[in-house]
Amino acid sequence: MVVSLGLSLKSQDLTALFLAVRLYCSFVMEYDIHTILDTATLAATLFVIYMIRFKLRSTYMLDKDNFKLYYVIVPCVVLTTFAHPTTSHNIVNRLCWAFCVYLEAVSVLPQLRLMQNTKIVEPFTAHYVFALGVARFLSCAHWVLQVLDTRGRLLTALGYGLWPSMVLLSEIVQTFILADFCYYYVKSVFGGQLVLRLPSGVV
Repeated sequence: MVVSLGLSLKSQDLTALFLAVRLYCSFVMEYDIHTILDTATLAATLFVIYMIRFKLRSTYMLDKDNFKLYYVIVPCVVLTTFAHPTTSHNIVNRLCWAFCVYLEAVSVLPQLRLMQNTKIVEPFTAHYVFALGVARFLSCAHWVLQVLDTRGRLLTALGYGLWPSMVLLSEIVQTFILADFCYYYVKSVFGGQLVLRLPSGVV
């Protein structure tokens, strides 16, 4: 039986939002392999949202998925106005680019809040969130290695001011947001536990 138990619809909504904005930026600013990847990811995310909203609604934990989206969207919008790319692109496109970078960094927070509310994480959800953690760690490592390999030239290529540092900081933030959960996930797996039980205060 297919269920949506443990998945945060609000995290999926945020994911769809930042992917849609990033896809727009990709079309108007660069259009490369990432455009294709983002299109596929957005399609998959929209399918998940559709399934949770309409097909699997009876198993969706609405009362536990209580994170207020404006807690992340509003700060991202405010931060966008202060730190955004200084490239030659249209200002609207540059603001959109910054917004999706910041939103991606915190889009998993509703999922973590849901797991914090339930304390017990089903295997499928645990695998999914751990995969997110690994993906974001690799993305962060890629950025750090790129900066080191280019001796900082990558950051200057992104523009000047706060923006280059904020891009790197966003990558680091989204990695560390999931670090605590990933630790308990690995500990649980090596302990032979199928269901992950989170201690109080985790995530």
